[in-house]
Amino acid sequence: MDKKLRKPEWLKSKIPSGKEYRLVREIVEDNKLHTICTSGHCPNMDECWGRGTATLMILGDICTRSCGFCNVKTGRPLPVDTKEPARVANSVKLMKLKHCVLTSVDRDDLDDLGAEIWIETVQEIKKVMPDTTIETLIPDFDGREELITNVCNAGQEVVSHNLETVRRITPWARSRAKYDVSLSTLKIISNTGVVTKSGIMVGLDETHDEVIETMKDMKESGVQVVTIGQYLQPTKKHLMVKEYISPEKFEVYKKAGLEMGFRFVESSPLVRSSYRAEKHVQK
Repeated sequence: MDKKLRKPEWLKSKIPSGKEYRLVREIVEDNKLHTICTSGHCPNMDECWGRGTATLMILGDICTRSCGFCNVKTGRPLPVDTKEPARVANSVKLMKLKHCVLTSVDRDDLDDLGAEIWIETVQEIKKVMPDTTIETLIPDFDGREELITNVCNAGQEVVSHNLETVRRITPWARSRAKYDVSLSTLKIISNTGVVTKSGIMVGLDETHDEVIETMKDMKESGVQVVTIGQYLQPTKKHLMVKEYISPEKFEVYKKAGLEMGFRFVESSPLVRSSYRAEKHVQK
């Protein structure tokens, strides 16, 4: 039986506070928005919300997939809310966001897998807040090129799709997604000309060589921005942490990524997909 590891000092983060944080929290709650910041227990909420950046989750808060690392609810989603794009755009305006990250649950129950709502949401935000930059952290859309391309052409500056982990661990960490489908998704994103981004978690028993190999796969697929962060077990039902990676090791990965030619490599224990996302808009 695996023994639960004690969390090291470098993974402790402060409790969110501050005026900007409270303002964003009130708007999120008043407008019944879903954020991956709260559902994913992100340790960087205070820092990001205080800088005018937030990650909003569209298409509800119930996912059709059940990945072993993710704390988002799984089950049968509610019907699509066609008013959601306008409500999200209005909330971005109220928050005065300089940069907005959009993500979503997987909607394998829908014919278009949620693509139309993705497109409408990006376009509504740009209509209401034309100077707000946008990153979309999209699912794999089952690798369907037309859907991926249409979403990428909605008007956002950055499109991200996470590999999440190395090839060997993918089958038991991700419920439906396949490693090669994700690589194909990244290649399709890159071909549209937007800034292409991906990320992985470490601490799930991957080796150094596997992480390097994964970064090489990302580079060959056209990825320009990489995030690497420590996996943290959300609940006892989720995958256990096998190792807490030291800050020094994260620096090794960052150096290796920059040497491969990535434009940005965010690599440290508390890094999450949207960490310092506003920087990644630069081409």
